[in-house]
Amino acid sequence: MTQYHVYGLGNALVDIELSLTPEILAAVGIDKGVMTLLDEEQQQGILDRLQGHSFKKASGGSAANTLIALGQLGGQGFYACKVANDEDGLFYLYDLVNCGVATQLRADALEPGITGKCLVMVTPDADRTMGTFLGISGSFGAGDLSADAIAAADYTYIEGYLVSSPTGKAAAIAARQMAKAAGKQVSLTLSDFNMVKFFQDGLLEMIGDGVDLLFANETEALAMAGTEDLTAAIDHLKTLSRTFAITRGSDGSLVFDGDNLLEVAGYPVQAVDTVGAGDSYAGGFLYGLTQGWSYGKAGELASRLSSQLVTQYGPRLTTSQVQTILQAVAG
Repeated sequence: MTQYHVYGLGNALVDIELSLTPEILAAVGIDKGVMTLLDEEQQQGILDRLQGHSFKKASGGSAANTLIALGQLGGQGFYACKVANDEDGLFYLYDLVNCGVATQLRADALEPGITGKCLVMVTPDADRTMGTFLGISGSFGAGDLSADAIAAADYTYIEGYLVSSPTGKAAAIAARQMAKAAGKQVSLTLSDFNMVKFFQDGLLEMIGDGVDLLFANETEALAMAGTEDLTAAIDHLKTLSRTFAITRGSDGSLVFDGDNLLEVAGYPVQAVDTVGAGDSYAGGFLYGLTQGWSYGKAGELASRLSSQLVTQYGPRLTTSQVQTILQAVAG
């Protein structure tokens, strides 16, 4: 019996978001527009350099943002992750629960360690640059999964960022196998250009003999296919996944439903922050599919959510905003 619409797994990270000028970002010394893995000392050094800048803090990580968007739409989600028994870990757990997302985490059973943090730096061009210290999330593994919860979910959703950790990659592979054994659908997001650039072989291991639904932005799709030709990239993704969605910013998205390639319109807006745009797109898309919607309609909801999100700071819309968009699309 289905209990959850989506069972997600990924890195649990406390997001620390700041708005910076290009000059200050350049002085920080990490690549603009992508996610860079840092050790604790490197991340703390950047935080020390940015003292005095105001910031927002929230429970984050790509898959967490997706599950929270799903929940705001009315879907039932479960998030498997790992945080430590520290101030940030308890903050993360309570924030996740308050957002209505089920999890295997328990306040009285958290392990000693340091909860992972993601420093999210947003520049005036609405681009986001991330510096991530995984902390205890780097040890998230197959032992943190629940085969019963996976079997009780329509979709298992795998965050591509897990590929950067050997135990995380093993957990992703195990989750795919559990879902397939239970006859359930498997979805995966490529997550970030750097994941494709530096960990493509690992991503292919996670995909295995194919997934049911793949999410990628255009840059990630091109890199995965090793081409600059979008048509060739589309053909390549068809060998990896039964269906997929390629997001293209203000140009909307391309959705392959297994038979037809659909063009989903974008909604031109004044973008100020792209943090979480792909995550909210995936949340909307998965919600639509689990409600029995067509791929085109699911894509419309996903596109509207992500377009609204980039007009404000932070990785989440309010539940009221989400419900307004849902009503407009669902009729």
